[in-house]
Amino acid sequence: MMKDDNAQSLGVLVFAEQDDGRLADVSLELLSKARELAGKLGKTVGAALLGENAGGLAASLIAHGADVVLQADDPGMRHYTTLPYTKALCAIIEQQKPEIVLFGASLIGRDLAPRVASQLRTGLTADCTDLQIGDFTAKDGSWSNLLYQIRPAFGGNIIATIVTPNHRPQMATVREGVMRLAQPDRSRKGKVVKVPVAVDDTDSVIKVLERFKAEKRVNLKAANIIVAGGAGVGGKDGFELIRELAHALGGQVGASRAAVDAGFIAKDYQVGQTGVTVRPKVYIACGISGQVQHRAGMQESGKIIAINSDAGAPIFSIAHYGIVGDLFQVVPMLIEAYKQK
Repeated sequence: MMKDDNAQSLGVLVFAEQDDGRLADVSLELLSKARELAGKLGKTVGAALLGENAGGLAASLIAHGADVVLQADDPGMRHYTTLPYTKALCAIIEQQKPEIVLFGASLIGRDLAPRVASQLRTGLTADCTDLQIGDFTAKDGSWSNLLYQIRPAFGGNIIATIVTPNHRPQMATVREGVMRLAQPDRSRKGKVVKVPVAVDDTDSVIKVLERFKAEKRVNLKAANIIVAGGAGVGGKDGFELIRELAHALGGQVGASRAAVDAGFIAKDYQVGQTGVTVRPKVYIACGISGQVQHRAGMQESGKIIAINSDAGAPIFSIAHYGIVGDLFQVVPMLIEAYKQK
């Protein structure tokens, strides 16, 4: 694979995570953000597509924002294992020399990104909640058009902005749902470049013998209405009331980390910094105090309704509508009012 010196240089490369021919949503979200970042750099967007017989996904990647799809195809990459994927992706990065490389903060992304960063001797910022292009000045110099890698730090109590001025590429992982997914443009044009890769025995010391896949019990990202319960719900029985309101409204049940850690509900329902990031039209927070870790996962909801007996709860600072009261009195009233309407 040769790099075209006359072509516009590659600005942002997105690792296009796929499993059994299905692209991960977070990769498509990152392509949308990559278009914005590359536009500010005046460069192009690439997608690294690794696997076996995955070429059929290239059109979708181009429609979502990739200018070039760099495809590495080998039977040894039929399923994800660390060494073959690291070898192929490092080869692509070393040849294309992108300014920025982005990964989804999925199980695969969190395994692959540190290996690639170590191999390339560059930095990596994990679990970013925002990415921007900007300038940076320090005692030893000034830099322009750096990637601002923005993420919560110290347990979510502050927001840190991290830069990598002296090493390339600048690398970051981003959680699913943090970046907005743009509508695909099927009229976009792009090119597919085949990347030669040979997986040998030294790369295959770990083999996948058997796979077990289980579907998630809930898809919070797709929900237009979410009714979420926190520690104030009091227990599993209390969540039956949350489910009743969600059912009445045609929505989904969500939860705070405090409720999940207390064993009130399964982790699949967790919203927040260590859970799912959601943007429903309506988010009803019941008995949730609204610490910054939870707000990070739902603060961009269309309308936020907070129900809490503590008038000073942080959730009221971002709520469009707030009800100070006992949720066990307020929620049944909401259910009854909605049913009558």
